[in-house]
Amino acid sequence: MLPQFLIAAPSSGSGKTTITQGLLRSLSNKGFSVQPFKCGPDYIDTKHHEWASRNVSINLDTFMSNPEHVKEIYAKYSSKADASVVEGVMGLFDGANRMKGSSAEIAELLDIPIILVINAKATAYSVAPLLYGYKHFYPGIKIAGAIFNFVNSESHYQFMKDACEDVGVQALGYVPRNENINLPERHLGLQISAKDNYEDTINAMALHLEKTVDIDRILDICKSKRPNYKASLNKTNSKIRIGVAKDEAFNFTYHENLRSLSEIGKISYFSPINDSILPDVDFIYLAGGYPELYLEKLSQNISMRRAIQDFAKSGGKILAECGGMMYLSKNIIDKDGNLFPMVGFLDQNASMENMTLKLGYRKIKLKEETLFGHEFHYSHLVDSKEETKDIEVYSARDKRLDTQLIRKNNVLASYIHFYWGEKNIYTTFWDK
Repeated sequence: MLPQFLIAAPSSGSGKTTITQGLLRSLSNKGFSVQPFKCGPDYIDTKHHEWASRNVSINLDTFMSNPEHVKEIYAKYSSKADASVVEGVMGLFDGANRMKGSSAEIAELLDIPIILVINAKATAYSVAPLLYGYKHFYPGIKIAGAIFNFVNSESHYQFMKDACEDVGVQALGYVPRNENINLPERHLGLQISAKDNYEDTINAMALHLEKTVDIDRILDICKSKRPNYKASLNKTNSKIRIGVAKDEAFNFTYHENLRSLSEIGKISYFSPINDSILPDVDFIYLAGGYPELYLEKLSQNISMRRAIQDFAKSGGKILAECGGMMYLSKNIIDKDGNLFPMVGFLDQNASMENMTLKLGYRKIKLKEETLFGHEFHYSHLVDSKEETKDIEVYSARDKRLDTQLIRKNNVLASYIHFYWGEKNIYTTFWDK
């Protein structure tokens, strides 16, 4: 039997991320090998999970991949764990289209119970109909219990316990407000930085939760049959040499994407900020990240900029996503209008001026097949002379979008973060 559960909430802002990470660190400190997961396409929360649990965190996404793939990777990474903890996305039933891709859909798919995190800041017994609705709205899921966040006192919590008793949902504890355990945020969401003293913060979270949340009870009521996993043998084609950008500016990656690349070749990591030369590779992956926070350093590393430009011009294969695409442009313009020269392979500029959020799932329709990804950025392209041909991009609701997917020489560049843990993108675009 394996303690396994999904932490969800009625809406974003309820505190499920803070509580998830406090639970992960608490379990890790108790000696558990705890396996974290994240519903949806978020690549920042998984970094926090990894830090908190001391284990790599895996994305579970039923929009960007098929249900069998989600079940397979959940079983794979849970197979050696002492406990599995899944953090939900947005509200419990919020999906790309109704419940599609929602936390509820994933909980049903994996047949694991749900722990609701309720923001109780300005409510009391009125949580009863809320709990009743979440318990009975969709029979395919099981609400195992609830944790109440932003509770003022034990007497305030008593109202929540009364509501849980009358509805038939277990009250598993409460979390008082504590300004000392707030996580730092950037414009793309939560972000880890050495100067943020994250290690101290996450330990404080764990200790704070342990005082008023019944963690042992959660583990006890959420035990169920361990998912069955049979390992398959994957042969590596070591002839393909792969370079993956990885530093402070480029680090928005899905673990399963990197695993998929490792199955077709040997990965070497390099830093566009700190390294002066490229490793000897056939294919480069420039992932997204925060290049806008390191513009001066990236621009000053002229030798690396020239090396990547020469590689691209000579027919080298490159996948550049979001921040990686910005880096391949002529310049990145900061929010104050200052220009910082970049690689210059793509005839366009990327600008942080007048920032506007653009986000959502994406369907990429090629002649041969359909790929999936996610778009999430505040910058925009200006003066672009690059064109998209024979590729159509749609939203989750099949609305045609103007998101570019640039193919130039052997370079594929876009604002889209692709997911290819299930279908290798190298095989799709370059291994013909």
